[in-house]
Amino acid sequence: KTQIAKNSSKMFAAMIAMACICLSIFRVCDSFYAMNAQRTIENRSVCMNSSLKSEDPTRRDFIQTTGTAIGGVCLATIASPSQVEAVKIDAWEQVTLPVATTLYDIAFDTAEPSHGFVVGSKGTFLETKDSGKNWSPRSFSNLDAEEEINYRFEKVSFVDGEAFIIGKPPILLHSKDRGESWERVPLSPKLPGEPSNIVALGGGKAEMTTSTGAIYYSSNAGLNWKAQVKETIDATLNRISSSGVSGASYFTGSIIGTLRDKSGAYLAVSSRGNFYLTWEPGQDFWIPHNRGTSRRIQNMGFVEGDSKKGLWMTLNGGVMQMTPQSETDNLSTTTDPTFKPVSIKTGGYGIIDAGWKDESEVWAVGGGGNLWYSKDGGRNFKYNSFSQKVPGNLYTIKFFSGDMGFVLGSDGVLLRYIPGKTLNA
Repeated sequence: KTQIAKNSSKMFAAMIAMACICLSIFRVCDSFYAMNAQRTIENRSVCMNSSLKSEDPTRRDFIQTTGTAIGGVCLATIASPSQVEAVKIDAWEQVTLPVATTLYDIAFDTAEPSHGFVVGSKGTFLETKDSGKNWSPRSFSNLDAEEEINYRFEKVSFVDGEAFIIGKPPILLHSKDRGESWERVPLSPKLPGEPSNIVALGGGKAEMTTSTGAIYYSSNAGLNWKAQVKETIDATLNRISSSGVSGASYFTGSIIGTLRDKSGAYLAVSSRGNFYLTWEPGQDFWIPHNRGTSRRIQNMGFVEGDSKKGLWMTLNGGVMQMTPQSETDNLSTTTDPTFKPVSIKTGGYGIIDAGWKDESEVWAVGGGGNLWYSKDGGRNFKYNSFSQKVPGNLYTIKFFSGDMGFVLGSDGVLLRYIPGKTLNA
């Protein structure tokens, strides 16, 4: 027993000695890394959580160098937009806001273009009366402060002094006196899906869509709604599962919002980004379409807000495509429009939205505050170095009558368009 105890003591002492040696080696390696590498992390995109700066030695560079020496391992990095050809256009200025929340939508009164609203997360509701130069916080008298902060207001529409707002958890708010007072409009518990878009049409008329593709029309400020399609998207797709649309069979998901053009036509993208759908007034059902590529759809829209002028599509990996105008003359057919690549160098960063100021000037926005500019109708884009000043992701871009334009993003980022800066770019 005495011999066993002595052996155990020796083994224990040896283990402690080995642990001390390992700790010393770890400290030496850590010190070596600290002297030769600097880790830089930059939140630059929704699709890529981090971007490595190529001009500084990084942890990846350290691992790549040592790994190559030991085992021949090679790691590749993605170029940032700042490394591609850039044009410096100071066509935007950041507006100081009293909030630091994510902004989702903006709208201006068609009868009084200087008067508008911005909505966002955590109950964000802002108002301007000077064309967006200054914004002040607003609240809803029929919602207490603790309740209001739990809402994420996602859409706002403002026509001829009448405004609608929708949000999550499901809520619909209406004002008929230019936003001076608001009433909460009850939503039926039998509503298929959650409200995804609201469009004010004036005179108490409005259209609302849901996350399942239902389209409703109201002529009395939302008190009663009439369905414009006979069935939801999942019912349509499962009924025509042999349509040949990839990803459509036995569809049980939802759609990524809906977009309405000037004529009342709608465009929607499946939540998985594997196909899209179109609908025009008078049709009983949505029409599904193949995306025509292996990349997932990130967002889609109408060229100049008009389905007759074409569609644009952004895909994962910073790819953008457009259809020729003739391809979308009739979206009521099951024929899939042909999309052609757009010349835009993104360095792999995702393009989240695009907006047409007019038929020539087009802007695209994305994660990390990136901005791209086109002056030929969207056929060719250049990276705008102004985006290096933007401390957040950009999600939405909208242009209004005249020269008013805004970009909305995370962390309370709101950019205001400055007219005349792009004429000689």
